[in-house]
Order: sequence, then C-alpha cells, then structure tokens
Amino acid sequence: MSLSRTLRLPVGWLTTAGFFVAGPQLLALSSSMAPLILISALLFVVILWSAFGVVTEADHLAEALGEPRGTLVLTLAIVLIEVALISAATLNSSQPTLARDTMFAVLMIVLNGVVGLGLLLGGLRHGQQRYNWQGASAYLGVIIPLAVISFILPDFTTSTSVGTLHPVQAVAFSIFTLVLYGVFLTIQTGRHRDFFTMQEESGSDANDGHGANGHASINRNALIKQGVWLIAAILPVVLLSKFLAKYIDIALSRLGAPPALGGLLIAIIVLAPEAISALRAVTSNQLQRGLNLCLGASASTIGLTVPAVLTISLVTGQHLILGLSSANMVLLVLTLLLSMLTFSGTRTTLLEGAMHLMVFFVYVSLIFVG
Repeated sequence: MSLSRTLRLPVGWLTTAGFFVAGPQLLALSSSMAPLILISALLFVVILWSAFGVVTEADHLAEALGEPRGTLVLTLAIVLIEVALISAATLNSSQPTLARDTMFAVLMIVLNGVVGLGLLLGGLRHGQQRYNWQGASAYLGVIIPLAVISFILPDFTTSTSVGTLHPVQAVAFSIFTLVLYGVFLTIQTGRHRDFFTMQEESGSDANDGHGANGHASINRNALIKQGVWLIAAILPVVLLSKFLAKYIDIALSRLGAPPALGGLLIAIIVLAPEAISALRAVTSNQLQRGLNLCLGASASTIGLTVPAVLTISLVTGQHLILGLSSANMVLLVLTLLLSMLTFSGTRTTLLEGAMHLMVFFVYVSLIFVG
C-alpha cells in the first residue's frame, strides 16, 4: 500500500470528524476574513486530495473490470462526488443559481478545457490521433438533448418564471433524463460495448472479460475489498461537502465575487482527478480512454446530477434556477456544435484542441466580466 493511500484516508476521516465535532465553533471563527480563508483553503485541499484518492481506488477497479466498464466505474465515482457537492451547495447556499453554475462549469471545463488541452497536447506529440467515432457519437447523442432540455428550455417555458421549471416539468424531465441515461448505459456496457473501444482492441477487450487470464477470473474477494476501499475514500468527500458549500458561500458574499465563481471552484474539485487521468491518457496516445472519461463525465453530469438537484429542490421547496443567461446559452450551443464537428470523423488534430480551448477561455472571462 502506498504512503499517500495510507495517509489519505486517516487525514480525510480525521478532518471529517473535526468538522462535525467543532463545526459551530469553526463557523463562528469565520466571522473574520483570515480564519475564513484559512478554513476554506483547508477544506478545499482535503476534499481535493480525497477526491484523488477516490480516482486511485476507482482506477484499481477499472483495471480489473476492463473497458468500458472500468471507465464507467471511475466516471460514476466522480459523479457521486459531484452530486454530493452540488446537493450540499444547493442546500447550504443562498444562491439559487449555484447548482446550475456548477453543472455548467463541469460541461465547459470538460468539453472545452480538458478536451481542448488534451487534443492540443496529443496533437503536438502524436500528430493525428484515432478514436472510435461511434462511441463519441453515442455520447453526444445523449449530451445534446439533455443539455438543451436542462439548461436552455427552462428559459422558454411559460408556466413559471424565466429559468425555472414547474414541479410537473421537473418530475417529467427527471424521469425522461434518467431513462435516456439508463438506455445509454445499457448499450455502453452491453450490446454495443465495442463502440467505446478501438476496433483493434475490441477483440482483446472481449477476451479480457471472459478468457482464462481475463478480468473475470479475478478474485471476487479482492473486488469486494477494493469496493470497500472505494466507499471509504468517497465518504469523507461527501460528508465534508456541506461544510465547504457553506464556507464558499460566505467567502464569495464577503469578497463580492461573482456567484458563478463558486460553481467553478466546486467543478474544479470534482473534475481535477478525472481531468488529470484523461490528459494522461490522451498524451499517451490513448485518445479513446480520454474521450470515454471526458464525454462520460459530461453525460453523467446531466443524466444523474440534474435529476438529483431537481429532486432536492422539490423536496425542500428551494428556489432553483436552471436556465442559462443569454451569453452562456450561446457558449453552450457553440460548444455542442463544435463538439459535433470535432468528433465527426475518426481522427483529431491540435487544431480542434485550440478551438475548444478558445471557447473555454471565453467562458472563464465571462465569469468576471459578463
């Protein structure tokens, strides 16, 4: 067992225990700016470090399960963290747009920031890179309608105020979203599993799942043990998320920072480990694995996180705004169109990476000067 793995769990759990025991006292200390920044920074670092631990444990399961199931496990582990953080932010923040801003930040970071940097670095190192366009098309086929329904349609419905959904709409959209995402998972892990691997690898991947030396022969007890480690790594992140949401809300309010910055900070925590894994894969000329991580994170953000946030708002009666501003709506449509062009063939170059990065930098600039 590595030293970082040995230290990460005790640090995460001790920090969690400390905040649950001394939470009110620590919140009282945050009346001054210096303690507030210090406590917020401590939470940010511990949660981010613990999130890297989640990816490490999920990676061990991923190696045992093979593609695309392995990447799916990693993606779902990250989504669980995302749901926890965004749910905590929704419950503890006074900003009705924070959940939307976080989910939109996830899409912008993944589809433009990570994809753009990955394709740029991969293009510089390897020239043209190959991937399975059928898998990319399947991902985009899920992402596009769900993104439009979740973030654009609420600005045009007439039963409630702009940017919001009627409870009937919220329930119906949540059900439709979960059903579509469930259908996608079915084809990803079953009938059309080969869409998410390279053609020359699909045969070997299939053998890995069933052969005498494949992943299916791994000790069941070892898988259970690894699953326990994964849960132990996730729980501190989930439990600490409500405290981080409170401190971010207080800090942004006192600093007079734009509310969307809170969504960006939460998205960075969620995506940092997965983004690094994706960039490593792409720069190692494993573009397919990188795309599975990036596009999978985008699909699961909308397919799982949006229904979770809508459910919380319905149960608690909290005001939730999902519809984007006009400028961000343009950026979302531009991102989806650009993604369709980027993944319309079977190879990518650094040019596509540069285009996506440009859109990402525009998004970041609009946070501060809208």
